Amino acid sequence: MRKELQKRIFTSFILTFVLLVCLFLNKFSWLILVIITSIISFIEFNNLLKKIWKKNKLSKYLINLIFSIYLLLFIYSAFLIYQKSLTGLIFVLMICIFSDIGGYTVGKIIGGKKLTKISPNKTISGTIGSFVFSLVPLVIYLVIYEITNNNDFKISNIVLIVFLSLSISFICQLGDLLISYFKRKAKVKDTGSLLPGHGGMLDRIDGIMFGITAALIINFLFF
Repeated sequence: MRKELQKRIFTSFILTFVLLVCLFLNKFSWLILVIITSIISFIEFNNLLKKIWKKNKLSKYLINLIFSIYLLLFIYSAFLIYQKSLTGLIFVLMICIFSDIGGYTVGKIIGGKKLTKISPNKTISGTIGSFVFSLVPLVIYLVIYEITNNNDFKISNIVLIVFLSLSISFICQLGDLLISYFKRKAKVKDTGSLLPGHGGMLDRIDGIMFGITAALIINFLFF
């Protein structure tokens, strides 16, 4: 358990470093990173489907097509948000990451009643933790904005920002559950073994993949 935690922490540092470099280098490095992670995620998802539908190729091709279309939407959303506001993109990423941290940490510490049979490790306490932790980026941004007062991220309506944060957290959790459903159907723990301590690439970005797309749609509808 301890060795697995050490692997998870080490991999997290590497992933964070790569993410920050690609974010702050330029928009094209960010686009390349998103495309690469999407391709790897598609391969891992396709491998899940091969285990689920060994004979029914039509179902596999249809779901693969839907997933491919969604990945294109994810790539488009990630690039468009970057072009509009790097600060806004970082804010969305932080919501997704803190939501995941909240679910994992609170779920492990408190435990309690299981949320659903789809993912045995998901608990109601973890879900609440995800929602609470998703508001941490808002607090951080409010503090930074008050100190600098020249941030390009304008917080004009706290209620809307709270709604955005909780909505993205909710979509992230749904995305995580959706991938968990396919993993359960395939009878595997992880989508792959590319990332030590985390599993596959899809295991790591499932929430972010759905959260970023949701952020663009919510921003278009309400902001």
